[in-house]
Amino acid sequence: MLALSCGKNDLERNPFLPDLRFSLPVNLNLPQYDNLRFAGGTILLPNAGHKGIHLFNLNGSSYLAWEASCPNHLPSSCSQTQLVGVLAECPCEDYRYSLATGQLLNPPKGATDIYSLIMYTVDVRGNNLVISN
Repeated sequence: MLALSCGKNDLERNPFLPDLRFSLPVNLNLPQYDNLRFAGGTILLPNAGHKGIHLFNLNGSSYLAWEASCPNHLPSSCSQTQLVGVLAECPCEDYRYSLATGQLLNPPKGATDIYSLIMYTVDVRGNNLVISN
């Protein structure tokens, strides 16, 4: 008899940003979302998440949603990342994150506990998206 055990994933939770529960509908037919009609298009949804959500059109039909608060320190007056092309940049310490992967592109030398952007779920339903966590 073969015994299988199931355990929790040993993913380390970000200590700076507590888990949020929400569901946010986005109607891509509305003009405020025109920038999402092409690959690489990005917008900031300011009234969701901790400091907003960066919504990114990855390839014309797939969308990624990232927490706009820098994941490598507590939320503060400078911790909302700013969109710079296909990057999110934290003005606190000029960290730059890829909107395609969420990874920190310029980690400080010798840093050990570095966190990627927090990703939210995007459910595509025709011309509507539902962003949730």
